[in-house]
Amino acid sequence: MDSLEKRKYEELARISKAMAHATRLYIIHKLDEQEYCVKELTELIGVDISTISKHLSILKNAGIIIDEKRGNCVYYKLQCRCVLSMFSCLINVIDSNKDKMNVL
Repeated sequence: MDSLEKRKYEELARISKAMAHATRLYIIHKLDEQEYCVKELTELIGVDISTISKHLSILKNAGIIIDEKRGNCVYYKLQCRCVLSMFSCLINVIDSNKDKMNVL
């Protein structure tokens, strides 16, 4: 593996790690439906605002979401909707392994 390939796979790992949390996956899913501000996401998820802010920061730093300040609120939306195609692939993996793993 040359240095360019190594950097590419390190970046893929960094982005994957940013999504490797159930709450962050849920946030991505919700942001596919519409834009949300921090307060709305806090109410949807039921955790404190600092926790949601941390999750949003991780997703933003990975380039998955972007934000826009409007008045006193910051609204978040998906930067790259193609990340959602990973969801359907992962669900296919879950479905194909249901009997083996006894999940869902």
